[in-house]
Amino acid sequence: MGDVSNPSLSPLPSADRPDVTTRLRDALLGASFTADGLLELLGAPAYAALSRSETVPALRATRGDTPLEVLVRLFLLQQPVPHARVTDVLPVEACLETGWLVRADDEVAATVDVRPYGGPDGEDWFIVSDLGCAVGGAGGIGNHAEGVVLGVGGASTTLAGLTVRTPVSAALDLGTGSGIQALHAAAHATRVTATDVNPRALHITALTLALSGAPAADLREGSLYEPVAADDTYDLIVSNPPFVISPGARLTYRDGGMGGDDLCRRLVQETGERLNPGGFAHFLANWQHVEGEEWTDRLRSWVPRGCDAWIVQREVQDVTQYAELWLRDAGDHRGDPAEYQARYDAWLDEFEARKVRAVGFGWITLRRTGAAEPSVVAEEWPHPIEQPLGETVRAHFDRVDYLRAHDDAALLEAHFTLAGEVVQEQVGLPGAEDPEHVVLRQNRGMRRATRVDTVGAGFAGVCDGTMSAGRILDAIAQLVGEDPVALRDRTPAQIRLLVEQGFLEPA
Repeated sequence: MGDVSNPSLSPLPSADRPDVTTRLRDALLGASFTADGLLELLGAPAYAALSRSETVPALRATRGDTPLEVLVRLFLLQQPVPHARVTDVLPVEACLETGWLVRADDEVAATVDVRPYGGPDGEDWFIVSDLGCAVGGAGGIGNHAEGVVLGVGGASTTLAGLTVRTPVSAALDLGTGSGIQALHAAAHATRVTATDVNPRALHITALTLALSGAPAADLREGSLYEPVAADDTYDLIVSNPPFVISPGARLTYRDGGMGGDDLCRRLVQETGERLNPGGFAHFLANWQHVEGEEWTDRLRSWVPRGCDAWIVQREVQDVTQYAELWLRDAGDHRGDPAEYQARYDAWLDEFEARKVRAVGFGWITLRRTGAAEPSVVAEEWPHPIEQPLGETVRAHFDRVDYLRAHDDAALLEAHFTLAGEVVQEQVGLPGAEDPEHVVLRQNRGMRRATRVDTVGAGFAGVCDGTMSAGRILDAIAQLVGEDPVALRDRTPAQIRLLVEQGFLEPA
């Protein structure tokens, strides 16, 4: 067994018995204990209920005696199972010896959560976490234990989905937790380093990688960049850090222990010198909305020199909503009312002292660039998007490079095509001869919408790569009876915007 266990948490399985881990993995796959297998067994409603910390539908769906039902009850629902039944499904004695299972009388129970997880290319992976933490999260089980390691949540899958997935030599996962980001990186990186302040998290990451059949990572204990050498650089850096802005650092998995949003600021600021040229860094973060300061200015000040940045704010909560969210996450609402009120007061006192009126949540992507004037885009986008978004993120920075290298004259000489799945909407009064305005809308990626004038709509509609932008504008000018020189002068800004937002692509 591992020696990193918190006395209030279950001892962890051994990470030093690859022979047993391989046998366990083979048994799980042989019983279809996979993401697809779970969906087929439980059905969509019960499967979705698990993410809301509701286990009753899944318990009802696993009242049978098939190997898959036994494994779901054992590893995902944490129900004890008769020893005799498990011997038909798993290498029980080896699992007992190495700590994956414990025995009490005639029953066995799991020591960790094991959640099937489908990789981006159809891989059957498994995410290991502390008991009760693969389903819903800490708030779903009321687990207050310091050092608890959570499994897959919405934040984890968001970060995994927006990460650029190109082959790289070296990747770094800061604050690895259960190891999901390191697992994704291992699929396209030659070498993966994973760090965490919690030694229990590093142990669980080793289990996640081994049980998923992935190469081992270089696991290092410490905060942010402290565990890696000063001259170590990477092609990819990812982090779902403990970004919660809280009074104190009660829960390791979420509370950074620094004042306000300092942890996220430091993480971003220290990343520039750690990225290789062209390398990407992807972070989830919270940031303060401070009285008298624009949040975009605050975030722009974090961006290190020599990096392009794309910052997207997905959600904003006032300080009361924010405090309530994370108090409930810790299960405090179920405890003593006076203690709950005292903790709520402490959060509001902290925000009041810092003149914080709201907290933003979103993602930050950096790319190391040699450009004299790096591009920093900070925007609010609370609307639905299409995951995975990694290719959209990569394309954003490709467009940044293109626009940086093309002035207005060069844009007029260039050829463009309309991006796939862009539709046009005309808005106006019924029966009106002309629309009040025209909207172009994307059905993929960021699913943006932008208003254009009739020239912009006509221009986009005929962009098929065969004619230069200037020739298209000349034809439009002749059609509408406008001076072609004037049209060439005023349209490049609109073309630039359409390229920047991904409606038009260089041919």
